[in-house]
Amino acid sequence: MRFLSTRGLTPALGFSDAVATGLAPDGGLYVPESFPDLSGRLEQYSTLGYAELCVEFFRHFATDIPEAEFRRMAQASYATFSHPEVAPLVRLDEKTYVLELFHGPTLAFKDFALQLLGNLYGHQCLTRKQSINVLGATSGDTGSAAIHGLLGKPGTAIFILYPDGRTSPLQERQMACTGAPNVFAIAVDGTFDDAQAALKEVFGDQDFRLQHRLSAVNSINLARVLAQCVYYLWAWLRLPASVRATSEFVVPTGNFGNVLAGWMLRQMGVPIPGFRVATNQNDILHRLFSTGVYGTGEVLPSLAPSMDIQVASNFERFLYFSLGRDAARVRQVMASFRETGRHSFENFDRDCFSSSRCTDAEIPGIIQDVYRKYHYVVDPHTACGFKDLRADRTSVVLATAHPAKFPETIISAIGVEPTHPSLEALKKLPLRKHLLKARPADIKAFIEQHAV
Repeated sequence: MRFLSTRGLTPALGFSDAVATGLAPDGGLYVPESFPDLSGRLEQYSTLGYAELCVEFFRHFATDIPEAEFRRMAQASYATFSHPEVAPLVRLDEKTYVLELFHGPTLAFKDFALQLLGNLYGHQCLTRKQSINVLGATSGDTGSAAIHGLLGKPGTAIFILYPDGRTSPLQERQMACTGAPNVFAIAVDGTFDDAQAALKEVFGDQDFRLQHRLSAVNSINLARVLAQCVYYLWAWLRLPASVRATSEFVVPTGNFGNVLAGWMLRQMGVPIPGFRVATNQNDILHRLFSTGVYGTGEVLPSLAPSMDIQVASNFERFLYFSLGRDAARVRQVMASFRETGRHSFENFDRDCFSSSRCTDAEIPGIIQDVYRKYHYVVDPHTACGFKDLRADRTSVVLATAHPAKFPETIISAIGVEPTHPSLEALKKLPLRKHLLKARPADIKAFIEQHAV
């Protein structure tokens, strides 16, 4: 399997090289040259455990890694999860399921991809005998998951940019309290979009990227999206066969990578009927699927901070597929979008996607309703998914984070304080963060000082 840039101006790469490169040199994102057809394998997949399912899925993509070595990495990645099923599918009632994606080491769905990506990076450092410097931007959970995927990995350093004061206190502590010498938590002055824009400029300097062997850990890295495909497949296989044809995955998302993974799996022959994109009050994706117009706006801090985004990284991948893999057209649209902050879709899969928007004023009430009805506690992001569930479909709501990461919101909503031992331990540790402006020059200077 080869991987192409969405902008079509850089040579195709194999899996390991595309993972190591992250952002393509032409500014595009890597995508598979084709989608495998999994439809004839679904029955045999249904008997596999999570790690083995991951191995079977990646057999189609990671074709340059020996299967035994990939199996070792997958098993090591998911052995860090606290639940024996890794991603348990919990039935709340006849029409409502929750896919719990918060049993990893940082209690968020990002662990599924970033534990695996950390092991892929470790494998590359070992086999290529080269160090690597990993750079990412986060609105909350990506940073901590990426950091914990690389803790203790020799030959690596990780630099995570996040908006100062705009993540939850516990999210920040997961990034800035590890004490690990190869971890650099960088609090930037601005929004997540400012941090992400600076990161893309740093990667755009090809001489600097090559000199410091930079790789991206954001959802711009193709391994992130592919690893997330696996838990959709896992959940679909665990639904009763009688409801699969009328099921809808409800996905809290701001950066679009989470729901894009499910959509890509659908292109591989897994008959998922549809997806609902659940946004918070920063609703660029809801506006896209409601109107066909993708247009940026002001980012407002919210109770669901991981979705406080107005420029979704994976928009370009979706654009590429929506335009029939026409890289020249993608270049035109992205150039226009940089100038105008707006793009109108002529055509996209409206039958597959729907959307909803949840404001800060609504989130506490939804947390109350879910707790009252099911005695089940959801975090603020997952709460957004419970708004306006359809009566004519079975809903699988993706629970993207453990409620203990957002105790203030949960306490104010239901008077119950959610806790987790790993988070309680963090409260006693000192913060070690670095304050920078969201300027490429400042970030480069910091990397030059601390790169391995």
